[in-house]
Amino acid sequence: MTETLTDTAPDLTPYGGVDADAAWADEVRRLARKRDAVLLAHNYQLPEIQEIADHTGDSLALSRIAAESEASTIVFCGVHFMAETAKILSPDKTVLIPDERAGCSLADSLTAEQLREWKSQHPGAVVVSYVNTTADVKAETDICCTSSNAVDVVASIPADQDVLFAPDQFLGAHVKRETGRENLHIWAGECHVHAGINGPELAERAAANPDADLFIHPECGCATSALYLAGEGTVPAEKVKILSTGDMVKQARSTNASSVLVATEIGMLHQLRKAAPEIDFAAVNDRASCRYMKMITPAALLRSLREGVDEVHVDLETARRARASVERMIAIGQPGGGE
Repeated sequence: MTETLTDTAPDLTPYGGVDADAAWADEVRRLARKRDAVLLAHNYQLPEIQEIADHTGDSLALSRIAAESEASTIVFCGVHFMAETAKILSPDKTVLIPDERAGCSLADSLTAEQLREWKSQHPGAVVVSYVNTTADVKAETDICCTSSNAVDVVASIPADQDVLFAPDQFLGAHVKRETGRENLHIWAGECHVHAGINGPELAERAAANPDADLFIHPECGCATSALYLAGEGTVPAEKVKILSTGDMVKQARSTNASSVLVATEIGMLHQLRKAAPEIDFAAVNDRASCRYMKMITPAALLRSLREGVDEVHVDLETARRARASVERMIAIGQPGGGE
């Protein structure tokens, strides 16, 4: 029989059949206590998952919270590389992800083998990798970075030394603009959700909402357009904020704007509205939803706690090398928002 794409494509149908009602919440909390588990939820998760979590935030901040927690088990409601990062920083703890099929288009855009080949073409270059990468890529990396400290990390490297920046091309372009560094080589990877938030769409929404602040994630395809609009005077420069997810929450609490257009995955709106309920937050692209993030359903979380699945493993040597790249980043300065 001829094999078709449908035959080989993985089944990414989320676990369903469970309502996030009071009985579900009680059972989740009971099982978490039984497993001595701390529940972590990324900002892009479904609102009901964010609400049941002990901690909600960006991936690196959550991994650091997990490492400091006394809980013996970490249940990471996010995508796979995030749970890996938690395991890297907490090697002696059990780390569960409610659905191990929850991948990431950005993390998948660079493999360790590809990075080794790229390094061989640029001997002596310093490798700076975004935390949104697999454990294997982190192990091949000199210094990790977040979207909020990427500029500082690259600026800490001697000016005459080549830098390989991976894997997000839009964050890399932002860093290159800010540092003016010509010897910064950028991998052509992207998050398909953020890349899909485009410049014309942003310009149209900004024109229709002239009083709104713009919160733009640097992974977005529209980040350059936002700066262009500011430079041309179409949007006042002070209204354009290029921010990590963690910094968006901080900015929400301090802005004087009555409305904000948000360019990132739409799950972020839940935390922003909680942080500043008096502000009208609206997505630049209301279709910017990550199917992988939304695979962590109420049913998946319940299944994980009941059955102890899906456990995340990182071999000790890979974890040791990956942890070193994260620790070098932290040594440069507090990383702030993880992504």
